[in-house]
Amino acid sequence: MFPIIPAASAADSSNQEGIFGYATTDWSSVTGVTNLVSDAGVVATDVTGVGTARQMPAACEYGGDKGIFGYGTTGSVTAVTNLVSNAGVVATDTTGVGSARYGPAACKYGADKGIFGYGNTGSYVSMTNLVSNAGVVATDTTGVGQTRALLAACEYGGDKGIFGYGSGGPGISSVSMTNLVTNAGVVGTDVTGVGTVRQKLAACGYGYDKGIFGYGNDGVSMTNLVSNAGVVATDTTGVGQARGYLAATQYGGDKGIFGYGHGGGGAAHSMTNLVSNAGVVSTDVTGVGTARWNLAACSFN
Repeated sequence: MFPIIPAASAADSSNQEGIFGYATTDWSSVTGVTNLVSDAGVVATDVTGVGTARQMPAACEYGGDKGIFGYGTTGSVTAVTNLVSNAGVVATDTTGVGSARYGPAACKYGADKGIFGYGNTGSYVSMTNLVSNAGVVATDTTGVGQTRALLAACEYGGDKGIFGYGSGGPGISSVSMTNLVTNAGVVGTDVTGVGTVRQKLAACGYGYDKGIFGYGNDGVSMTNLVSNAGVVATDTTGVGQARGYLAATQYGGDKGIFGYGHGGGGAAHSMTNLVSNAGVVSTDVTGVGTARWNLAACSFN
């Protein structure tokens, strides 16, 4: 007898592979290198970077089977984007749209569109920029909720998204609040946070219609699951190397992967941790590719 697959899988089943990209390799050098993730969660060796090398960008899926990296800083904030084909090929720079900034987050919504949100332009902001199913980034939409950066976002419920946690700016420090994104790309008001306040974390989808926030700060390994109704659970004891400044993406249709990062003794990491389709995080997998942090990731194909 065949297993019953949730209806949301129709929207996510094409997201079989992932890509990690861009980052900093030390405190003064940025890179555009990328690493593909197979549908079995195996990370490939470095691919020479395309486009503007930078750190603290964000990335999300769009068009059902493609991805986009956007924003970040080279030492100066940028709004440049780079599209990812359904074969994992990164395109050259597309002139940026919207406010240049670093430390935003991004996720898919509405099955085939994306959204970039929040970040730091020199000041913490809550603006968003929608991404069409053709990969076209829209101009700024007035922000909703707490201004912040160094947050994370992921999809849930098959066609919706959630922004969570982050740095609230000078005098506010880390937060744990979340903001839900409807299947029309409308961001909701702040929802009282659940779990440990933190920033510099990552998030991805799993199980076709759920999500997970994980790691963060300068070295924690806790996670928080997101239900298919967008409800965030309390802290789950972490597995693997405590670290922040990492990235995460979906792979294999219903699983996820956290990768790279910095912390836990002050070292850059290239290790990964797989997430099962039940939201269980595995122990550290020996890293492939350049150890780095302040990167982004998304799924494709």
